Amino acid sequence: MDTLRLISIIITLSAVLAYINIRFLKLPSTIGLMVLSLLLSLLLLLAGATSPIGGFVKNLMVQIDFSDFLLDFMLGFLLFAGALHTDVNRLRKAKWPIFTYATAGILISTFLVAGAIYLLIPFLYQPVDFIYCLLFGALISPTDPIAVLSILKKAGISESIETKITGESLFNDGVGVVVFLTLFNIASKGISEVSTSEIMVLLAKEILGGIVLGLFLGYTGFIMLKKINHYQTEVLITLAMVMGGITLAPMLHFSGPLAMVVAGLFIGNKGALEAMSEETSDYIHKFWEMVDEVFNAVLFVLIGLELLVIPFEMSYLYVGVVAIIVVIVSRFISLITPSYLFRLKYKFPKKTFLIMTWGGLRGGISIALALSLTVGMERDMIVSVTYIVVLFSIIVQGLSLEKVVRVLQ
Repeated sequence: MDTLRLISIIITLSAVLAYINIRFLKLPSTIGLMVLSLLLSLLLLLAGATSPIGGFVKNLMVQIDFSDFLLDFMLGFLLFAGALHTDVNRLRKAKWPIFTYATAGILISTFLVAGAIYLLIPFLYQPVDFIYCLLFGALISPTDPIAVLSILKKAGISESIETKITGESLFNDGVGVVVFLTLFNIASKGISEVSTSEIMVLLAKEILGGIVLGLFLGYTGFIMLKKINHYQTEVLITLAMVMGGITLAPMLHFSGPLAMVVAGLFIGNKGALEAMSEETSDYIHKFWEMVDEVFNAVLFVLIGLELLVIPFEMSYLYVGVVAIIVVIVSRFISLITPSYLFRLKYKFPKKTFLIMTWGGLRGGISIALALSLTVGMERDMIVSVTYIVVLFSIIVQGLSLEKVVRVLQ
């Protein structure tokens, strides 16, 4: 099946499920779409892959490389759109907590999750090499900005906590991907074949390169926007920034996610204030809001339909249930530890850490990273466990976040 027909089918299915959700379920769009696509997957599994529709949809999902589709294409658009609507002045007030959680917090969580899973998994499945536990820790530790931003809008959370969760989720995604790629490199070559200096160079190049590329794209776009006043062309310029950025970043071995976040913040703040007319700013924000909504719909439908092709064993379910607890506890510790370790001079509202822990949702990025593993890296087990954690995160944590906020604030 050609790419255009494949995309057409997915968008059509997303539109139908979105209509059913808005018309009948009335759940937050991301959660409603994923629930409906999960139900569709379960019905198709019950009907059997040999049924005409079941076989067709399963074949459709096999043809879609979810990992590449999300990480190399959709992620750039979604991160740019999320950053574009984020107030950089609010982020600046919480810059040290955000920086700390997006770096030290990710590393602490990665090792905590890996250590706990390494110790517990022999009782539930079979012994697994520590490096593969570290890979799981790295891919499951970053909170997913796509899931977080879409659900936070309706949670009624305080501005202070929302800023921390939003800022952290935007940046820890890029850092988390870099940490994962570093560990993946070690797992592929062997620890003896990768030097410490090589790891440090890779980290520095990905992170610093991503930030520099984002600034370059943002400033170039800013200059172009400032020279003209034609909203159709200006919308096109922002689109070119994203598509050019996600094409250029892998070629330079820079972090594409970080580049898109930096570029989005630059255009959404300095660009909106100094380079756009009010009419242009309105059109650009509305355009990217629509891109965000459409891509979110497609993403969460795909997450639900992934159930059709994800391998499953009962032992994976046991590991997944334990992993849910491990991930949540590790999330809490990874917030508390750096806050006190670095003695951040910042006033945290009451119960902040509990809300940030429960509001730290996992999503499609974790699944995409898990799917990028090779067969020899315990891929089937890690993919299944990741899927279980993500489903719990989005459906249970996402649906209950508003109530948790209401009780704790």
